[in-house]
Amino acid sequence: MTLLIRNAKILGGARTFSDPMDVFVANSRISAIGKFADKGADETLDAQGAWLSPGFIDLDTASDHYLTLFDDRGQEDFLCQGVTTILGGLDGSSLAPLPYGTLESLQKWGDPRKINVDWHTVEEFLATLERRPLGVNFGTLIGHATVRRALVGEEIRTLTKNELEVFEGTLKDALDEGAFGLSTGLASIHTRNTPYEELASLIAVVERAGGIYAASLRAEAGEEFGRGIDETLRLSAEHRVRTLISHFMPVVGGEGDYRAVLARINALSSDISLRFTAHPFAQAVVPLYTFLPRWAQSGGIAIMVTNVKDEWFRTRIRKDLAAIDEDDFTIANAPGNDFLVGKTLHDIRTMYALADPRDALLMLMVTTKMKCSVLSRTMNATLSRKALAAPRSLVGTHAPSWGPAGRSSWIKPEAATSAFTTFLGLAAHGELSPLTLPTAVRKLTEEPASFLGLKARGIIKEGAIADLTCFRTSSGGAPVEIRYTIVNGVLVAENGIFKGVFPGKVLRRT
Repeated sequence: MTLLIRNAKILGGARTFSDPMDVFVANSRISAIGKFADKGADETLDAQGAWLSPGFIDLDTASDHYLTLFDDRGQEDFLCQGVTTILGGLDGSSLAPLPYGTLESLQKWGDPRKINVDWHTVEEFLATLERRPLGVNFGTLIGHATVRRALVGEEIRTLTKNELEVFEGTLKDALDEGAFGLSTGLASIHTRNTPYEELASLIAVVERAGGIYAASLRAEAGEEFGRGIDETLRLSAEHRVRTLISHFMPVVGGEGDYRAVLARINALSSDISLRFTAHPFAQAVVPLYTFLPRWAQSGGIAIMVTNVKDEWFRTRIRKDLAAIDEDDFTIANAPGNDFLVGKTLHDIRTMYALADPRDALLMLMVTTKMKCSVLSRTMNATLSRKALAAPRSLVGTHAPSWGPAGRSSWIKPEAATSAFTTFLGLAAHGELSPLTLPTAVRKLTEEPASFLGLKARGIIKEGAIADLTCFRTSSGGAPVEIRYTIVNGVLVAENGIFKGVFPGKVLRRT
């Protein structure tokens, strides 16, 4: 199959071109760049002077967590904003390895019962995806909580020496089978007490394999936030492992802590390979259980629901619930209770004729059995945009693709549909100084490709894989308009419309 893209201004190329060029693609790779007035191809696209860049790479996604890898194979929300490659397995949870074939670590996001899990190892999981390919390229990390819970179940304790050795062996095998590294989600109820020594032992395995470590911090503000960043920076420095802080976003009320940590990250020595992901919006999607008091977030989802139902526990929990803006609390997803999607906490309170938002929240927890995600404006967008201009930042949606509107029972956060296009629009309009459009494109392409170790992606040159995004800038800092998204040389989306093809590749660490 051949593809010819005419009249494109190239960004992110190995060479600089002053004039629009034609790009010829053959068998998934860029074959030639130049002026080809008389050349034909199986398919020809006219960029009409729009920009052509490498396909965007999102190192912070959640399509595996919400299990939409299986019911939205196109991953259309990514494709329609120019993303051609995504990384899963963040926040300590992954779809493999599964020593016992179960997905307990994902139940706070979705309903694992709807998936027929016919794999145990990373190799078996990746082979499953290869039999049902995606619209995007996909690679995975290994979730710390996923493996840990397979070893200790619902217990919250330190691993024994033998258990840690088994974990190290499982991690080594997973890395050998193509996983890109290890992720942690240390705010999780099952792993928040993980000792430093355990993390150090596991990251030493990652270091030897040449993988990456992706950390989700223990908290977003306060003392634990500081402890989390200290721990992550120490691990990165001691092991010289490529480190990613995922979803490094400023929570409202914690801006002072965030600015201080951002300054520390910006001041790091150049020999420390550390990056972080963020997006330019205030919205966040969070699991419902996180609205419980911290002391009540223990024992697993089923136990938390039981405690909310218990009159004595319920009274204590209600007393310690933080204040909630009931109009800035929208149900984004509620598996098995789709009629709740889109409703606010105010709507829930009215539905059940309750006087207090706290009672509505507790009623929602019981009704959904805690399997519910909530959309709320909890982040400081102004500060997150400042962070995105920092040298070590990368853009990450921290979201799944939820499929086309009308087919999916989800309320999509802004980041899921326009994190990359909004970022580029702001950069093109000079609102992310000192970033320019070319440097912004590198943050979405060459830099994440290099961080992940993808040799033939993230750049436009002869011989590179043809993951490409064609876009136009708009006036006033508006999001850029994606005209074409091309994955492995195949046109997969045009003007926001998915073409119904699945050329994505399973990526393995090499």
